[in-house]
Amino acid sequence: MATDLPRLDEIRALLPELPGPDLQAKAAAQARQAEWMKPAADLGRLAETALWLATWQGARPPRMERPRLAIFAANHGVAALGVCDEDSGYSHRMVQYFIAGGAAVNQLAAMLDADLRVYEMALDQPTADFTQGPAMSDEDCARALSYGMMAVEEGFDLMALGEVGLGSTTSAAALCHGLFGGAAADWVAGDSGCDEAMTARRLAVVQRGVAVNQTAFADPFEVLRCLGGLELSALVGAIIACRLAQIPVLLDSFASAAAAAVLHAFDPQLLDHCLVAQRPGGEAADRLLGRIGKRPLLDLGIGGSGAASLLAIQLLRGAVACHSGMAAGAGAGTGGAVDT
Repeated sequence: MATDLPRLDEIRALLPELPGPDLQAKAAAQARQAEWMKPAADLGRLAETALWLATWQGARPPRMERPRLAIFAANHGVAALGVCDEDSGYSHRMVQYFIAGGAAVNQLAAMLDADLRVYEMALDQPTADFTQGPAMSDEDCARALSYGMMAVEEGFDLMALGEVGLGSTTSAAALCHGLFGGAAADWVAGDSGCDEAMTARRLAVVQRGVAVNQTAFADPFEVLRCLGGLELSALVGAIIACRLAQIPVLLDSFASAAAAAVLHAFDPQLLDHCLVAQRPGGEAADRLLGRIGKRPLLDLGIGGSGAASLLAIQLLRGAVACHSGMAAGAGAGTGGAVDT
């Protein structure tokens, strides 16, 4: 069956053929906003996101009734180098936590009637230590990309993407350093459980990983293969498949934005159907969002794994409600009074 999976070269060849924005749906949404009694500019990002949804859903009006949150879980070989404060069973416990329904994302998904899926990707078989060579073979990277693509089903109004994995933050930092250059310290993100010694270990791992693999960096997908992981590759695949299926995307974390940066480095327009749910926090994350041209919807200081994306979906539902329900024409339905 492995021979039936696309190779990285086939995925590269697919990217220039991905559909662009639905300009007719965008024009219809703009015409609807032009009818509002209240100028669209007064609604700021509510109006902007409603227009974005219509454009990338190809829908008139935009919809936000069937969102999905997909969380990909995998582990990285560099986790054994002391770059995480969690033990080796962390990812397994998190997956079981989600399945049992006890996580914050479960409560928020239930509140929104959102579909929540967790995809476990060989947690007992982490990728190779990328300080010694590539993290993945071409076949393994392509297989993970394909897995992410197959997780996308038609009929959803939006796909939020998150991840869980030992070493994912370090891998994300290495990806950014490999894709965008600069100093390794520009991309190494700390977190609440990361002290100075651990930050120094992460920095050394990122520096070593990029130095060891740099000669293989023929294009962004080779950077992903050498420095990424199974779940980050699956995120890239899911973003591609969402573009094919006209499903807008919400990115949830520093790691998911770093995975998306692979496509941005290939062609910046490949992320036009993506928004970032929240500011991940830290200078490295801010630098990354600046490089991929994304302004987060929220800044709540919530950790990854999807909770912020689900809250952002509530905001998007508000945008759709305003877009579809606001009065049109001078004084329409209000006796001339304008609701502020």
